[in-house]
Amino acid sequence: MEKRFGTNTVLKDLNFSVARGERVTLIGPSGSGKTTILRLVMTLEELTGGYIYVDGQPLTYEDRAGRRVPVPKKQQKALRTRIGMVFQQFNLFPNMTVLENIIEAPIHVLGQSRKDAMSKAYSLLEQVGLPDKADAHPLSLSGGQQQRVAIARALAMDPEILLLDEVTSALDPEVVGDVLNILRDVADSTNVTMLIVTHEMGFARDVSHKVMMFDGGRVVEEGHPDQIFTSPTHARTQQFLSAVLGES
Repeated sequence: MEKRFGTNTVLKDLNFSVARGERVTLIGPSGSGKTTILRLVMTLEELTGGYIYVDGQPLTYEDRAGRRVPVPKKQQKALRTRIGMVFQQFNLFPNMTVLENIIEAPIHVLGQSRKDAMSKAYSLLEQVGLPDKADAHPLSLSGGQQQRVAIARALAMDPEILLLDEVTSALDPEVVGDVLNILRDVADSTNVTMLIVTHEMGFARDVSHKVMMFDGGRVVEEGHPDQIFTSPTHARTQQFLSAVLGES
């Protein structure tokens, strides 16, 4: 697939797959195209060329008799409901309570009853350690608490695919561990497919089945976390990890 912003090509000739239940982490320098991939899968950005498939079904464009054409909006929406995303900047609705943030999409997108959506929301708030914050508004919460609400909101949709975009980069250092532990628990207790962008190398090594090193919109190396972090073969991976791990 390919993605351009004007004359700037961010992703070029990119081709990779993620198996059902697999947890794949994308690492690499800022500007290498990692977050753009997540935004394309979430349909927040539009592909310039190529295709994205979910369970063999085209997400936004399909090949029809040799022509690249948009898929029907109904099909795109159905696939989109199977994908959840936790953003770097939380993206909670400030005018809604924590509970309302979590139940909004299950009720209006999935068609759940308010009773069922609320029951699931309270269970998720317990899971993320915020059982007493249902009636609070996001702006009254700390950054770490807001990110935990954002995780609960994503999980409320029972996603088959969970996209995590630098979910700790906007947090104070002392709360990063709490958020990562919640995500470790999600990884350990579910079979959700994860596509992760992070600079938390310890977390990447702990939860990933595969790590992919990006540079200049391309995959320069991929492999098992032990191989990537212990004995990377590509010079660019070695250089990147030396810089990142040397700072931590």
